Amino acid sequence: MFKMVWVLVLPLVMVTGCNTVGGFGKDLSKVGSSIEKTADEVKNSNGK
Repeated sequence: MFKMVWVLVLPLVMVTGCNTVGGFGKDLSKVGSSIEKTADEVKNSNGK
């Protein structure tokens, strides 16, 4: 019985974990894009 529960629960936990990691990756990418954009703006404003 216990093994049957693990067989049903483990894939669900794994899929949920993948979605969480995927969401974190998207958030991290947005932060990186914001940092890059700000750095470009600062670089361009120093030349004026």
